[in-house]
Amino acid sequence: MKILDSTLREGEQTPGVYFDNHIKMVIAELLDEIGIEFIEAGHPVVSNEICQGLKKICSRSLNATVCAHSRSLIEDIDLAIDCGVDFVGVFYCVSNGRIMDVYKKNIDMVKCQIRDVINYAKRKKPGLIIRFTPEDTVRSEFENVYGIAAEAVKAGADIISIADTTGYMMPGTCRSMYDYVVGLKKKLAEMDLFPRIEVHCHDDRGLALANALDAFRAGADIIDASVMGLGERAGIVDLAPLLVILKEDFKVTNNWNLKLLPELYETVSKYSKIPIQVNLPITGENVFSHCAGIHTQAAVINPLHYQSIDPGIVERKTKIILDHMAGYSTIKYALEQIGEKIPDDAIIYDILNTVKQIGRKHRTVDLEEFRHIVKWYNYHDCQAVKK
Repeated sequence: MKILDSTLREGEQTPGVYFDNHIKMVIAELLDEIGIEFIEAGHPVVSNEICQGLKKICSRSLNATVCAHSRSLIEDIDLAIDCGVDFVGVFYCVSNGRIMDVYKKNIDMVKCQIRDVINYAKRKKPGLIIRFTPEDTVRSEFENVYGIAAEAVKAGADIISIADTTGYMMPGTCRSMYDYVVGLKKKLAEMDLFPRIEVHCHDDRGLALANALDAFRAGADIIDASVMGLGERAGIVDLAPLLVILKEDFKVTNNWNLKLLPELYETVSKYSKIPIQVNLPITGENVFSHCAGIHTQAAVINPLHYQSIDPGIVERKTKIILDHMAGYSTIKYALEQIGEKIPDDAIIYDILNTVKQIGRKHRTVDLEEFRHIVKWYNYHDCQAVKK
């Protein structure tokens, strides 16, 4: 199993998102340090800036294979190869409607064009990894998909990507990605063709990760993802939960350094100007935080009572939150955190009530403010005793 990160290509198709080339370099290097196998760094025909960024990233001798996006056109192939990439992803929509209505072609003309472009790319740069993507794969006629995929593989394509371009697939139904991967692999195997299978899942229905995991279970070799799931419309698979689930739950042995994920996410968030959602799995601020009194009472004893993931694997910590949901055990835990001991329960309940009042103002109490509250009650209590 390998991961293709498309933050620098699909991610830049998020409305308003643009990464300067020096920032693209930082993101690519972080992805490489994490151990991401493929970095899709752009579609060079879009702009000269993307071309220059691709060339620079390719010059860095990363462990990851750098990829470029390409239409099924000779000029796109030339441009991508000139950038120095070792992987080109060629795409073409294969649905009858698009072929006839948009491209004004027939299926045989499409097969010929794709075959010629892939043959050309292989001749121009032997050893180049070529991926062919039938755009909107899962809503296209299946006979078109496997027929054109077979032509692409015979011409030299190493990978066939199943693109759920509109987030159409749904686990456990007749639109199952699991069944689709199994079916396509079987059909190609009948023709003695065994390309690697990649999946590109969009999140329009909120099912991108579920569909990607279905594909993994069905034997897909490569899964596309991006930081925060950035991409067209609702985006694609979010990288962090994908890596954590594959490593922790499916025991994939890739040497991914998950501890670097927070730094990667903070970097992408800062320069994309898109905040990390507080409830985003793995990387969101609230993911390992506990508020409710019953939750915190159990979490203080053992965080795994209310967590199924150890935050340490991504260099994070469990946090107990002080707000209107706090309870007695929350206050006791916070007192331990600041090294205070208050034997008088009446004072503890006074502190608790103050914390709750602040929480009702739509904010939380951090440990610095908590120290001030404790000091106030200790001081107030001492003054009362003196009188």
